[in-house]
Amino acid sequence: MRIELSGTHFPLETLGPGRRLGIWLQGCPLACAGCMSRHTWAPHGGEPVDVETLLDLWRAALADGAEGLTVSGGEPLDQPVALAELLRGAARLRSAHPRHGSAADGLPADLLVYTGYEESELDAVRHAALAHADAVVTGRFRIAEPTRLVWRGSANQRLAPRTALGRIRYAPHLGREADGPSVQIVVTPAGASTGPAGPPAVRLLGVPRRGELSHWERWLGERGLRLRERSWRP
Repeated sequence: MRIELSGTHFPLETLGPGRRLGIWLQGCPLACAGCMSRHTWAPHGGEPVDVETLLDLWRAALADGAEGLTVSGGEPLDQPVALAELLRGAARLRSAHPRHGSAADGLPADLLVYTGYEESELDAVRHAALAHADAVVTGRFRIAEPTRLVWRGSANQRLAPRTALGRIRYAPHLGREADGPSVQIVVTPAGASTGPAGPPAVRLLGVPRRGELSHWERWLGERGLRLRERSWRP
């Protein structure tokens, strides 16, 4: 099965506990004001890939000690059938992997999904897509409702454990405020993702606090890196 992909990264350390594989799906009709990922909105603005290709990345991440998988976007639940296959396969690989527990807490790697939909908005197909998710962050980003709650962008967003593993892994974080970096900066070399003549790309991964994107833009500029395009501006 094919899935529209925006990007991946390992190790991701700002969207969930521990070192994780991050998968960003392409396409989002919600178009929240102030979203930092406008480049993920267009439904066909990414790259169609086989779900099995992403599962190969997950297999490699587990072998490298991954403590979890985070699926964000874009809006993952706008590709519910493909998302269901991805999470089902990820759960199967997690269970079969010989290094079953993470170094940090001895628990299996968890599966976390971000969605802009509220639980009450989910139809049967979207509910079914989350069957193997250990935890879900729900709710649209609301720029007028800032929060310091870890891994959430606005105060309305809810971190909801869905399995026994999710409850154990995420219980300490439900009301925890961020006490460390909320954004991870990744530099992709020239041509790596934009073609042979493409410029380097700077990716900011995580949930920035209010004013943090402007801060990092200035910080990069002071070090000679000027951003030609910014995914958080029209």
